[in-house]
Amino acid sequence: MSLPEPRDPSSPYRIALVCLGNICRSPMAEKVLAADLERAGLGTLVRVDSFGTGHWHVGEGMDPRAASTLRVHGYLTGHTARQVTPGELALRDLVLAMDLDNLEELHRSAGEHGLDASRLRLFRSFAPGVGARPEVPDPYYGGDDGFTAVLTMVEAAAKGLTGELVTRLRG
Repeated sequence: MSLPEPRDPSSPYRIALVCLGNICRSPMAEKVLAADLERAGLGTLVRVDSFGTGHWHVGEGMDPRAASTLRVHGYLTGHTARQVTPGELALRDLVLAMDLDNLEELHRSAGEHGLDASRLRLFRSFAPGVGARPEVPDPYYGGDDGFTAVLTMVEAAAKGLTGELVTRLRG
């Protein structure tokens, strides 16, 4: 999959990860992707952050189950939930939704505000062999095993995306 061209080649490539409330999936993906980028030597060349399409959790920390899952696997957990705005979308080189519902919401917002929808994708589409529905399911209403499953999906997608960014930015 080819990555969109950077909006400003003299600045870091900016990626936003988006789920519904910005307390589970997107902050987990943010922390995992940031760690992979650091390990690949791209920490200064790529900036990653996350948002929710909804407003319910703005200002809150990460879901304790998401934070615990990350911590057990050696990832950072500091986070404050934010809602995505058209202005934030306009600043990103790539915006990655966790599922089709959030991708649809991002497309709607981009259309209403004249933004470039070609920069919107599903995050898990970067994981090898995901099949026809590359979504990261919402673990919020389930048990701890759902957060572990999400971490596994997020790690695979982060590795795939990091590989493409290494090729793009170092190739």
